[in-house]
Parts: sequence; C-alpha cells; structure tokens
Amino acid sequence: MSRLPDWRERLLAYVASISAEPFRPGQHDCIILAAGGRQALTGVDLMADWRGRYRSVEDGLDLAREHGCEDPFQWVVQGLEEVPPAFAQVGDIAQLDGTNGMPGMGIVAGEHVYTVGLRRLEIASLTDVRRAWRI
Repeated sequence: MSRLPDWRERLLAYVASISAEPFRPGQHDCIILAAGGRQALTGVDLMADWRGRYRSVEDGLDLAREHGCEDPFQWVVQGLEEVPPAFAQVGDIAQLDGTNGMPGMGIVAGEHVYTVGLRRLEIASLTDVRRAWRI
C-alpha cells in the first residue's frame, strides 16, 4: 500500500475537517482518527464497516474481536511496518498512553501527534509515542 501523490493535501484537509469534533465512540475516536489518516494517505477506508457500529470502548473491543483482532488497534495497523517512534514520519500512525490506562492512537505531524480529545482534536508530543507504524 503506497501513499497517494496528493497525500499531504488530503491529510491536511482531513485534520481540518475533524478539528472541532468532540469524542464520540464509533463516530470520532482515536481509532477512527488513525484510520481516517490512513485513508487520507492511501485512499483505503478500513472503518467503512465499523463506523457507527459501536457506541462505547467495550463495544469497539467486541467488534474488533468479531473481525479476528485482539483490539481495534490491530485492525488499523494491519499490513503496516512498525518503526521506532523516533523514526515516525508525517502521516504515520502512533500509539500513545491514553486515559484510564487505555492506549490511544494518533497521526504523526512532525514533532507532534494529532489525537482525539474529549472536546476537540488535541496535540501531543512525539516523545509521548510508545509505538509507531509507517504508512
């Protein structure tokens, strides 16, 4: 899977379109964010069958298991190469420490990572990234 020629413009448009969206499981959460970033870069929508089908973290975990994954993170990073966080590039997918002991996902944006906050898109530091996958 390769990046589209206009991936930068597509990624910026995607981030701008969701920047004021509040957290809503199944509609706008860290999994949807990361998959949306991957879609912006590649044109492949991994969440087409998932979006709107879960309304809680627990429901999302159940849906992942129905698709043969231990968790939704596996679904979003399937087929991607894991890289050391220090080598993550713009557009790559990142896993960060989340709230309540659960990890979160985001999109690498240079030295920062876009991630989902309760009220709107938030920015985390690349130094907070625990794992990263190259798109």
